[in-house]
Amino acid sequence: MNLAVISFAPVIIIACYIYFRDKYEKEPLRLLMKALAAGALAVIPVVLFESLFTFIGPGEPSVIQAGYTAFIVAGITEETFKFLVFILFIWRNQHFNEKFDGIVYAVFISLGFAAVENLLYVTQLGFDVGVSRALTAVPAHALFGIVMGYHLGIAKMIPERRAKHMLLGLLVPILLHGIYDFIIMSGHPLALAIFLPYLVFLWFNGFRKMKVISESSRFKSKQIHEGS
Repeated sequence: MNLAVISFAPVIIIACYIYFRDKYEKEPLRLLMKALAAGALAVIPVVLFESLFTFIGPGEPSVIQAGYTAFIVAGITEETFKFLVFILFIWRNQHFNEKFDGIVYAVFISLGFAAVENLLYVTQLGFDVGVSRALTAVPAHALFGIVMGYHLGIAKMIPERRAKHMLLGLLVPILLHGIYDFIIMSGHPLALAIFLPYLVFLWFNGFRKMKVISESSRFKSKQIHEGS
């Protein structure tokens, strides 16, 4: 029971925060649950591809091996499948009708993935790992989702900037994810020394992007007018 709580509690807390942070037009709960479930199911192909890439990658522990695992095995594989889930299940949906929606749906997809990944880690490695991941890995997945959703929201609402932001919506989360994992996997004292500053950067960057997109909501002026 304790393992389930520590696995899912951070996911629920972050999901609730993002839902209520969407101030001007809430997304339908049914679609949010669909995004969460689709993100969870994305674990299946991710595990298969990560196993393949691990098998063909460098075997001896080294900085090169850490970089390969961080950026190729984890970063590219996980963020690409989250991106594909977004495109397949959310992109054409009528409820994706403002930029902040991109953040909401991308974060819910990321949290669905993080919930299953977290459960797998916690059941194998125990409660202490669950506590650590609740404070670092699960929020990191959400923060990667914020960046992905930020760019996909712009891509959706501003067609003339679509190609650029579709590409950024995939590549930037891969880069951020790869750096996060490389810091941990390298085990190098200098890399580990920047882990907490890097987390602070991710949080600052995520909250700033949410604020910028929220303030530019197409529904903001409508709500203010109705409330006056």
